[in-house]
Amino acid sequence: MGLFDGLGSVISDVLSGKPVNLMSIAEQVFNNAGGLNGVVAQLQAAGLGEQVASWIGTGENLPVSAEQIRSALTSDQLAALANSLGVDIGNLPQLLAEHLPKAVDQASPNGVLPS
Repeated sequence: MGLFDGLGSVISDVLSGKPVNLMSIAEQVFNNAGGLNGVVAQLQAAGLGEQVASWIGTGENLPVSAEQIRSALTSDQLAALANSLGVDIGNLPQLLAEHLPKAVDQASPNGVLPS
């Protein structure tokens, strides 16, 4: 299951007030963007290196804004993800901004990216 694929159930859970499965988010985003390293590279290239490093590291996670997510991901990625999840594309960047830092953090235990 890709990071964006698993994100569907997570978004549904968020919208219905259920607990969020952060690993599902991570898997969906990472698989559809070339794995965890692909997502990290894409976010770093978009100027989010400091935030991403904090998510991978063992300290506190720096926040990211919906606008930063919107700028970092392509419109095709956002549209495909919103479509597969059945959510409004306008709400998706905020949902990712809220949950992606925790998902990356959980996907990189002990501050180390999985290979």
